[in-house]
Amino acid sequence: MNRRGTHTLSESNEQLLLKSYRETGDLSYLGQLYGDHSEMVYYVCLRYFQDSERSKDAVMDIFEELITKVNKQEIQSFAKWLYVLSRNHCLMILRSSKMQRNISIDEFVEFPLNMHQDDNVENKEQKLTALEQCLDKLPEKQKKSIDLFFLNEKCYYEVADITGYSLKEVKSYIQNGKRNLKNCMEATHEHE
Repeated sequence: MNRRGTHTLSESNEQLLLKSYRETGDLSYLGQLYGDHSEMVYYVCLRYFQDSERSKDAVMDIFEELITKVNKQEIQSFAKWLYVLSRNHCLMILRSSKMQRNISIDEFVEFPLNMHQDDNVENKEQKLTALEQCLDKLPEKQKKSIDLFFLNEKCYYEVADITGYSLKEVKSYIQNGKRNLKNCMEATHEHE
């Protein structure tokens, strides 16, 4: 269900639409299915990009990804699967558009999240899910600072300007947030 509660299809109806699309290739089935969740997808993208136009573009790009991906994967819950797909789409875009700095989440969380070329998609998704869960556990000020600095590639001054925190606070939140994330990721890795 998305934030405004406009999710209208039951899981059985979703499975029916999915089956119909897979059997016929008719995009109207997929469109109806996706339309029911497009607002959720938009908010996921907005959370990562902090930019409504970029998020709207991503909603369209993710729909195009669905056209082939729904045929390749077993989908128990379309909403959960779409959420993970949307989140990963945003993270991959942010990761590939490192223009100002060559710092990535992989580098600052170091060992547990290293994404190797030979990692399979499932392994990457597990690591990204663990990272997101760890990010959510951070204190709000650390989370916001890390989100802006690493995922949105803002410099210390921009983070201070956007958040209203002092430069010293921003540096402290990022440093402590990195340490907390690394500890959380290592703990998650050990439990696997």
